[in-house]
Order: sequence, then C-alpha cells, then structure tokens
Amino acid sequence: MDRRPGLSVRLKLTLSYAGFLMVAGFLLLGAVWVFLLRYVPERALIVPGSTGTLTGDVFPVRSNLLRVFAPRAAAVLAILLVFGLVGGWILAGRMLAPLTRIADATRMATNGSLSHRIRLPGRKDEFRELADAFDAMLTRLEAHVAEQQRFAANASHELRTPLAISKALLDVARSDPNHDTGELVDRLHAVNTRAIDLTEALLLLSRADQRSFTRAHVDLSLIAEEAAETLLPLAEKHGVTIETTGDVTPTLGSPALLLQLTTNLVHNAIVHNLSEHGTVWVRTSARPETVVLTVENTGEQLTPELVSTLTEPFQRGTERIHTDHAGVGLGLAIVETITRAHDGTLTLTPRSAGGARVTVELPATAPPTDR
Repeated sequence: MDRRPGLSVRLKLTLSYAGFLMVAGFLLLGAVWVFLLRYVPERALIVPGSTGTLTGDVFPVRSNLLRVFAPRAAAVLAILLVFGLVGGWILAGRMLAPLTRIADATRMATNGSLSHRIRLPGRKDEFRELADAFDAMLTRLEAHVAEQQRFAANASHELRTPLAISKALLDVARSDPNHDTGELVDRLHAVNTRAIDLTEALLLLSRADQRSFTRAHVDLSLIAEEAAETLLPLAEKHGVTIETTGDVTPTLGSPALLLQLTTNLVHNAIVHNLSEHGTVWVRTSARPETVVLTVENTGEQLTPELVSTLTEPFQRGTERIHTDHAGVGLGLAIVETITRAHDGTLTLTPRSAGGARVTVELPATAPPTDR
C-alpha cells in the first residue's frame, strides 16, 4: 500500500515528551505564581525610616513581582523545552531500538533470508515478546519452506520416473513394430496407474494441509472396522491377519479424510510386514480429552532413527518395495498431514519384537444425541 510520507515515530515521541514536559513546567510555574499571589499583598506600605524615607509610601508589590517573575519563568520554560526535545529524542531512540532490529529482520525475511534471528537481549517485556514470537515464526517458516522444497524435489523425481518409463516403452514400440502390443499396453497401464495414484495422493495431501474440509461427528472405531474390512483381501493375499478391537471413540473431523488416514495406516502395516504369518493390530481407545487410534504390525526390526523419518514424503522404510501394492511413498506423509489438520498428534515407535507402532491421538468430543 502506497502511503504519503509522515513524521517518524521517534519524532512523534520526542514531541510528545517535550510537550508533556512543557505542560508540567507551565503548571508548576502557575502553581508557584498562585502561591506567591496568595501570600504577597497587592500593595505594601513602607514604614518611614526603614528605607531612608521620611514619609510612609505605598508601592505596588504584585506588579513588581510580575515584572521580575515573568522573564525568569519564560527562561525556565525555554530550558525545559530544549531539555525535553534533546532528552525525548535520546529516550525515544533507545526505546525504539528493538523495533529497528525487528524491522531489519522483517526486511531480510521479505528478501528471502529466513535464517536470520533477532535474539533480542534483556529481560522480558512487550518488545522482547514480539521479537521472540517473530523468531519462532521465522523458525517455523524456514522449516516449512525447507520441507516444501524437499517435497517438490521428491515429487518431481517420483513423477519423472513413470514418465521416463512410458517414454522408453513407446520408443521400444516405435523401433520394433513386431513387439507384443498387449504386453506394452499392460505395462503402460500399470505405469500410468501409478502416476495417477501419485497425483491423487499429492492433491489429497494439499487439501488436507489447507484444512478445506467440513467437520462432522465421527466414531473412529467404525472407521477402523471399515478400513480393515476393505483391506482384508490384500491382507489375505500377503498372509497377514488383521485383529480389530476397541471402544467407541467419538471425535470431530472429516469422515473421508479420517478413513483415508486409517486405510493408509492399515495398508502400510500389511505391506511392510513379515513374508508370512504376519499380524496387524488395530485398536481404538477413549481417554478423558482425546481418542486414540493405534495400528501395530509385525515385521523387521526398525531403529528409532529410521522410524522418525517415515513420515517424510516418499520414504518407504529400509528400502523401496517393488510390488503392486507398494504405494507411492506418501502414505504416512498424508497420515501426518490429516492428523495435523485435525489438531491431533502422530507418534511412531519401533516394536521390540519387530515392526512398528503408530498412534494417532485426536481431540475427543461428545457423541451426537438423537432428538
């Protein structure tokens, strides 16, 4: 927004300090003058002989006092004005110094430098609270930008892979007209399906992060049962048993997104499991202020360092899994985004016996009552 130039805050504060000092000085001198008028008579009779006169004379005391008092009062006010301007300018500069540092940091952030921090020294006051809040905002913004840059790089890489494969298949078909077109179509279909799945996952991730969804009363236990039932054929194909238990867990959120969250967790638990006789446990529980969804699975031994990276986009555990149900590497990233959009927390921990435990904790709400 274009604004017309005006007085600086420092100059305004200086004039305010000086003006306040002048008003205080004027009131003080006025009080002195009133005090003098109260105790000094308007005229005084000089006794004969007290000043060398032979007759008694009457002199105007107040008028003489005014002639003496007025110029000295004006001089005092002039000194107060100069003192107020100089002192106010210095004091205003010292008081506004933190704002200057905050403004400099803001300009640096506007130019793209997010690593700079104010780190205002001194004890806690309004300026330091503002500076600390600004530093915290810069930290979150820098982390968010870095995350988005990694995400964009990973997404570009993942999208480039199916496109490169499609191009290679088409080049082979062009150079070899006698090549089996049926096999070529099947492979192109699989590659394109993967690209579509990845695109839809990216769109879902973006929509959940923007919180552009309608909230409704949801029972996590019913959603967990639905997700387990939907993925039962996949579990049977992988030789994995799904066990679902839990209590009624009412919360407020998007049924579609929470179903996607639960489905992703159960899907990952099935795919990243033992080669045979694996198990997935899906449990829901209610706490005083939260509801909890826990998904555990058997599998390989995982380190805490590895588990902490699984929510990053395009991470698939110890290695990439090349199966028809490997996913696109966004499952847990979507889970984390949906959880954050519902004001919840996501916790991943390795199991001592192998596999992982994923816990989603959401705010609890009272179940809707039928009227």
